Amino acid sequence: MDGVTGETYIAAIAIAAYSYMALIPVIQPPIMKLLTTKKERLIRMDSLRPVSKKEKIIFPLVVTLICGILLPSSLPLLGMLMLGNLLKESGVTERLSKTAQNELINIVTIFLGVLVGTKAYGPTFLTLNTLLIVVLGLVAFCFGSAGGILIAKFMNLFLKKKINPLIGSAGVSAVPMAARVSQDVGKREDPTNFLLMHAMGPNVAGVIGSAVAAGVLLAIF
Repeated sequence: MDGVTGETYIAAIAIAAYSYMALIPVIQPPIMKLLTTKKERLIRMDSLRPVSKKEKIIFPLVVTLICGILLPSSLPLLGMLMLGNLLKESGVTERLSKTAQNELINIVTIFLGVLVGTKAYGPTFLTLNTLLIVVLGLVAFCFGSAGGILIAKFMNLFLKKKINPLIGSAGVSAVPMAARVSQDVGKREDPTNFLLMHAMGPNVAGVIGSAVAAGVLLAIF
């Protein structure tokens, strides 16, 4: 793009990404209603099975191990996600877990905001390329939301116990806002239908998938 390095567009990419995450309650509901019928939005799902402590501890270790072997470039992001999960679920690092969830994440957020701000200076930020990044990001976000819904509808063709397609839109890497939107849209149709925890599954899967996809792109380019 105009002979400049990729670092020039860090601010545009970051601002676009966080803007879409903040606008999920505005962007996703029209897509969800367009691609689903009222009958599909009323589908009730079974209660989730209990998950043992051992499973909760093994999960981040296995995910990190597999991704580390197959795609090492995804570990900086995915490894930190799994580390936080392990700190919380291990039950023996409560102080570290609370620090990661509160003080540390607040400090990192401040530094991230400052870093993005230092990169968003006029001559390189206020350009046509920045607008194209925002538009492409919006298109990708809409396709991601629609794709999750359509895949859930496709799976329902083969399942006896149907999946509520609304949880498919939570498969974007915006935790937990996308899952909350799935819950809110489903609740408007049936106030007694609780989809939040069901939607958290594809929501977290979306985070892992995004990290893996980013790792693939880093490995290629």
